[in-house]
Amino acid sequence: MGTWQIPVDLLARSRFVVSPRIEACATLSQLVRPNDPATRAFTGAHGESFRAMLDRHPARRAVLDHSWRPGWIADWLSLPPTGRGRDFPDELGDVLALGDTWVRRDLEQTHGPLPTILGRPGTARHAADLLEWVWTHTLATDWARRERILRADIVSRTARLATHGWAAVLRDLGRDREWLGDGQLRINRYDLPSRVIESDADLLFVPVHGTSTWVGWDIPHRYAVYYPVTGALARVDGAAVDGLDRLVGAPRAALLRALSTPASTTALVATTRMPLGSVGGHLKVLLASGAVLRRRSGREVLYWRTSLGDALVASDGSP
Repeated sequence: MGTWQIPVDLLARSRFVVSPRIEACATLSQLVRPNDPATRAFTGAHGESFRAMLDRHPARRAVLDHSWRPGWIADWLSLPPTGRGRDFPDELGDVLALGDTWVRRDLEQTHGPLPTILGRPGTARHAADLLEWVWTHTLATDWARRERILRADIVSRTARLATHGWAAVLRDLGRDREWLGDGQLRINRYDLPSRVIESDADLLFVPVHGTSTWVGWDIPHRYAVYYPVTGALARVDGAAVDGLDRLVGAPRAALLRALSTPASTTALVATTRMPLGSVGGHLKVLLASGAVLRRRSGREVLYWRTSLGDALVASDGSP
């Protein structure tokens, strides 16, 4: 069991903070590994431009490919904030300050030998540019709303702390997080020795949108727990499993689901068992609404979902 041994005075000095950089890290994880209807809808809206950016910048893709392995996230994505009230450009400077050598070593430890492209100068810049793209293209215009929600989470938890103590505050910090008593905070379920955190270190709790939960450290000075904002792990009451069918009609919903890969009208007739005329008519409506695109390939016309179509299917509650 992986635990942190936290002295009482350190726990008393620990703080809840909001970090734009960590929100960007959580969002990057969602773009790479969407794992619920909300994040799949988000990826449906932004995934196409995200993948196009990676195609234009192979060094950024190489950094991304080496930033995760099962059960582990690279330290450059987990670096604890250095204070409260800092804006995104200031926090992005923390990534650049790590330097190429540090980032290369971190990526290699996370995912093995690096490709030649990451042996050239600029590795830390490529990592920072990844986060900057996520911030600029998916978060910046929505940050005011997101920040209000994150700060409301902190207010809720600090109020709970005053009435119920730390055990109540720390019990829903995400998967595998649990206050065990006797100064032990479980951070994962691996068979690892407990890490004793020095009493003069900083311990931060940082909420993020989505369902991501992870930890970070800058040993021996700073440690952080990143957890889903309150309510992110709760089941949504009243969610209709046939929401997409109600919105666009069952035949069009079936066509959208079938277009996870490009397909011709003949293939869609076989897949959905709808008459050819009906398939053609519904595809015209979906095409006009921007949910699908089409292109001729030889004698066939292929249809596929746009980012709007992806978002509609991703947000659907159907199995």
